[in-house]
Amino acid sequence: MNDSSACSCGVILAGGQGKRMKSKLPKPMLKVLGEPMLDWVISVCNNAGISDLAVITGFGREIVEEHLGGKYRTFFQSERLGTGHAVMQAVPFIEEHRGGNVLVLCGDAPFITPDVINGALDAHITGGASVTVVTAELPCPTGYGRIIRGEGNSIDKIVEQRDCTEEEARINEVNSGVYWFRADALLSALSGLRPNNAQGEYYLTDAVSLIMKSGGKSLAFMAEDKNIVLGANSRADLLALNNVARAAEIDRHLENGVEFVCTDGVIIERSVKIGNGTLILPGTILRGNTVIGENCTIGPNTLIENTTVGNDTHLNCIQAYESKIGSNVKIGPYCQLRPNSEIKDGVKIGDFVEIKNSVIGEKTAVSHLTYVGDSDVGEQVNFGCGCVTSNYDGVNKYRTVIGDKAFLGCNTNLIAPVKIGNCAYTAAGTTVTRDVPDNALAIERTPLAIKENYTTVKFRDKKWK
Repeated sequence: MNDSSACSCGVILAGGQGKRMKSKLPKPMLKVLGEPMLDWVISVCNNAGISDLAVITGFGREIVEEHLGGKYRTFFQSERLGTGHAVMQAVPFIEEHRGGNVLVLCGDAPFITPDVINGALDAHITGGASVTVVTAELPCPTGYGRIIRGEGNSIDKIVEQRDCTEEEARINEVNSGVYWFRADALLSALSGLRPNNAQGEYYLTDAVSLIMKSGGKSLAFMAEDKNIVLGANSRADLLALNNVARAAEIDRHLENGVEFVCTDGVIIERSVKIGNGTLILPGTILRGNTVIGENCTIGPNTLIENTTVGNDTHLNCIQAYESKIGSNVKIGPYCQLRPNSEIKDGVKIGDFVEIKNSVIGEKTAVSHLTYVGDSDVGEQVNFGCGCVTSNYDGVNKYRTVIGDKAFLGCNTNLIAPVKIGNCAYTAAGTTVTRDVPDNALAIERTPLAIKENYTTVKFRDKKWK
């Protein structure tokens, strides 16, 4: 971080509607890898040491302001009259930073980096510039404003695509939309902006021209990563951003020793941590503050969100939300862990099992077709097929407690609140409505009744097809 960043601030342009998106959300609130693009830009600014930020809102103002939760100052652009007009709304904020430097960037271009922001600021201060434009070279620059260089790193002018001559159109260096301004120079230029163009808009690039005409020095800082210029004006663009971000995250985990045999359908959000030696199989989606340990196998077709997973655990075709999973655990296929579930070390959970707001003790087996809700389950418990903890009476929810080494026979129903003691058994088909002591067997069955010729009488007139 540059020492001068302490006297620097940032203005993020986040008022765009993005009509081609056909969304009710403002464009910067659309997501890349599960995060609004605006959050990408804010986090980059913060990581670069720029925490004093103003966000320019427009379309969907209430949505943006609610999302920010009062953490940053906002200024409303009631009419969308260009990038220069958007920055004009922040004049009171910029006034507070006279003598310092102002970063201006777009809220829908998520791939700017802290290194680029601080590198450009270094060049800006060292070079005594009034404005520094962050640029990049693109193999196909169509649609971007071209940078016309002067001597050295100075800028002669910025020419928009539609105004380019044939020679200028062949230039590959483009404007990224990221700028460092001296606050005083920017304020002076904003006061001189005029909508002298066919669109009747105030362009921020005209502010750069005004600064140069008044004798201010302009510089270009070329970023090595061309992706910093990428934004989204359509759903296709947004998909492209997601593909770039997805590939970058997978590359990061590959560098850290994570294994992928095929990346089809694999989506890993930026906040996810994965230990080395873990294998991620196709169709795996890892979201939020998920932490995966070492030497695990995750997938295929698995969704894990805000969940921690220990080492040497296998999760096959499951969904887990806001839970904890220990080490040497095997779960799946076709299982769901709902929030506030804790699966301790050595547990085995088979197919078609749902766990909700429960603790499953070490080395317990919940084999198949079972629901465990609002329960505290001990160690080395065995659940037979089709067991249910009936935790809800239609008004209130109650907890079930199951002791260590208990054995629940197939189709056992535990009507909470109820406690099953240590080493207690329930017979198959039993409905338990009161506590079962340690080492006891609970069996609840009526005598078997057989009615002879039942179907002969009941279906006497039935004509079977």
